[in-house]
Amino acid sequence: MQIQQLHQLYLQCSGITTDTRSIGAQSMFFALKGDRFNANTFAAEALQKGASYAVVDELSDAAWQAEYGYRLIIVDDVLQTLQQLAGYHRSQLSCPVLAITGSNGKTTTKELVAAVLSKQYKTYATKGNLNNHIGIPLTLLAIKDDVEMAVVEMGANHQKEIEGYCVYTAPSHGLITNVGLAHIEGFGGPEGVVKGKTELYRYLQQHGGSIFVSTDSEVLLQHAKHEGTQHIITYGKHHADCSGEIVYGTEFLTIQVDGRTIHTNLVGEYNFDNVLSAVCIGKHFDVPLQSIKEAIEEYVPTNNRSQKVEHNGATIILDAYNANPSSMAEALKNFDKIDAEKKTVIIGEMMELGTYSRAEHDKIKAMVSAMPLAQRVFVGGGFSFLKDDNTVLWFESIELAKAWFTQQDWNGQYLLIKGSRKNGLEKLILG
Repeated sequence: MQIQQLHQLYLQCSGITTDTRSIGAQSMFFALKGDRFNANTFAAEALQKGASYAVVDELSDAAWQAEYGYRLIIVDDVLQTLQQLAGYHRSQLSCPVLAITGSNGKTTTKELVAAVLSKQYKTYATKGNLNNHIGIPLTLLAIKDDVEMAVVEMGANHQKEIEGYCVYTAPSHGLITNVGLAHIEGFGGPEGVVKGKTELYRYLQQHGGSIFVSTDSEVLLQHAKHEGTQHIITYGKHHADCSGEIVYGTEFLTIQVDGRTIHTNLVGEYNFDNVLSAVCIGKHFDVPLQSIKEAIEEYVPTNNRSQKVEHNGATIILDAYNANPSSMAEALKNFDKIDAEKKTVIIGEMMELGTYSRAEHDKIKAMVSAMPLAQRVFVGGGFSFLKDDNTVLWFESIELAKAWFTQQDWNGQYLLIKGSRKNGLEKLILG
């Protein structure tokens, strides 16, 4: 079946699903395969539950073809077909598509940008962090033809990944939040991270797209200029199309742009670029500054990112969704500036660092040791070298850490809880 034909069938459906546990009536089911599952075996179940079509690349039961006929669509590769369908659907859309990638802050920036653009346009943005080879096609296919702005988050852990996403996403605009030591093992070192992330710049240069870039990031600014892209829109503290500054003396990040003060619900100066990029993008697309201010001030993080929560008498900065050496260092610097009598840090190990792992975990331990703290707590195998260090507490697992955590009196304390998603540190307070 040609992609154009499949697209016509898709338009008649209520949406795309890849999980039989959430089959919608008249949906189109894509039977994806992974290392631990093969959804081809559930194609009949999907059709029985109300899916209009099931796209498969294997037949678990030869009788299915006769039983379900045209509703069973057999292709060579379901994942490739999903991506091709997404690419064709993207080609039918007339709205700008803004791609966002980077080592840190992708999801927060995406949420802020979507909130700003939604003040003036019908906007669709990546749900949650569906930012990989499956999530991005699903995001594109969820964009209806009446959408006026689309914001697509792109995650990556190796080179050529962003380049591949751009083939079917075809972004008209792009933003790289920053480049740091994230997924460094897969990228092959710090230089590989920069090369991999700036694949977005190269695509935009080749296709006449526009780049939003921070003048405070010399690396990204130079790469944006080097790629020869004519359409560069800048934001930053100085010498930018959209300039802003941090207003100090407030608990939450507060910035000032064009004489207007914007109070955010985000903890940490490291969110400055995330917020200012949303202001810049809003201004570029003619969203009034007052509307931009309202959108950012109304945004409250609810995804374990830069959240301030109260728990058993303690004030907690919960930042337990992502962690790498760059974001960890920024979070600790910010926490060090907070004026509180008793402060504790609970730090989870950082993933995907490869041969850099021990050195980077050592650096974080050194930062924590230099801070005036009531307690220093580390969780996970990456910090196992601390098991005999009597100046800190080390727990091999979140379960052991939680058993200790629940026995403590946290009343009046200020805590930073920061770690990679796999640590599950939010379980300390969320159950």
